Amino acid sequence: MTTANKITIGRIVAVPVFLVLAYLDHPLGAFAVYVLACLSDFADGYIARHYNQITDFGKFMDPLADKMLVLAAMCFFTERGYMPGWAVAIVLFREFAVSGLRLIAVEQQRVIAAAWSGKVKTAVTMVGLAAMLLFSSYPLVNGIVTGLIVATTVYSGAEYFIKNKDVFKDVK
Repeated sequence: MTTANKITIGRIVAVPVFLVLAYLDHPLGAFAVYVLACLSDFADGYIARHYNQITDFGKFMDPLADKMLVLAAMCFFTERGYMPGWAVAIVLFREFAVSGLRLIAVEQQRVIAAAWSGKVKTAVTMVGLAAMLLFSSYPLVNGIVTGLIVATTVYSGAEYFIKNKDVFKDVK
């Protein structure tokens, strides 16, 4: 197992730690774990590219680890009333749709790696949720973060389907 893949697995392990701290009302601890997990996303990507550790496992698990982390945070904020459920539903819809696209591509011996817009969406989402961890008592912050997350989510989801529409040519 590569170093990059170990870091990705570490991000997955951080999700329940983050949630426990968040639900036990330890905002600084939850923020610290969340930010470290987010930074690990950039670290594993850099290591994978710089040290030629790009693997199919990493192409699949890295975005999955990101989804686990941000969706856990979004569900927490929704439960606390800081983020509307419809925003989480849009994010979930996009994630399931792109995952379905990737599954169809795998049947054709193709791996769809993360697109640039997906990386921007992930960065905007991670930074925005970190801001909400610190400033969730400010409705304006919550509204701006939610709007940015929804906008980048919809854009990147549309881009995945437009750029990979040929995947559906031979679907029966």
